[in-house]
Amino acid sequence: MSSPKENSSPVISPFNDVQENVRRFNEDEAVWRCFVRKRARRKRLLRLFGLLASLPPLTKKKLDDLDWRAAEREARPVRAIGTWIAP
Repeated sequence: MSSPKENSSPVISPFNDVQENVRRFNEDEAVWRCFVRKRARRKRLLRLFGLLASLPPLTKKKLDDLDWRAAEREARPVRAIGTWIAP
């Protein structure tokens, strides 16, 4: 058995791992749902622009990438590292 000084790895509980996996899944699901809404909105707008005979200068792949990044910024929480001081 190793002493606490020799074993520097944190204590890992299977319950904490499950909670972390659930948290990640929920975040990914929120990003996906936001992306689907943004992509559907863009496709509706492109149909309207198609009626006006003006095509976007970007490819569909690039537009999907932009929608995905916007969805991640909107739906994925940003975790700050540091000390929180109550007012």
